[in-house]
Amino acid sequence: MSRWLRFGIALLLTANLIPVPSARADPSAPTSILYGVRVGLLAHDVGGLWSNTRAEGGVDANAEIVLRQPSMVLWGGVVLPNVGVSINSQGDTSKVYGGAVWEFLFGNGLFFNTGLGLALHDGHLESEDSNNKQLGSRLLFRIPVEVGVTFLERHRLSILFDHVSNAYLAEPNEGLDTLGLRYGFQF
Repeated sequence: MSRWLRFGIALLLTANLIPVPSARADPSAPTSILYGVRVGLLAHDVGGLWSNTRAEGGVDANAEIVLRQPSMVLWGGVVLPNVGVSINSQGDTSKVYGGAVWEFLFGNGLFFNTGLGLALHDGHLESEDSNNKQLGSRLLFRIPVEVGVTFLERHRLSILFDHVSNAYLAEPNEGLDTLGLRYGFQF
């Protein structure tokens, strides 16, 4: 088992569903530190998007947790912390990430998320092989965009676009895009 996979599993296990005693007497108040969990399959290194070129292949298994606190209301939505992992099926670039997502909920069950964070990856910084992405830096910026629908009150289906790059703070900077479907459960 790769060290990234072990790290990702450990990261997700540390955020288990341990209830946190509520300071409020309201029995319907959330008792979990988790806001939601999301899992999905993402096409890896999709060409023609923000990163333009495609060099790597496979599918990424993605898992993410979104925490309830600390949070901040901003422009009609809420900003929440998140951590996650994407493991590539072919042994190409995998990553662990964390940051913040801004979520806007529409009245009809639709939602929109975007955010900003950092990702630590195990891919190539530089390579002569055209089948490898050259990401230039071990630590990258991550920008996700997600749209979806909530159904049966707590379940979600969504489409996630995820971009990581070093923002031209290092050379080379080919960047990496993923795109796929996710299922989420809200607490």
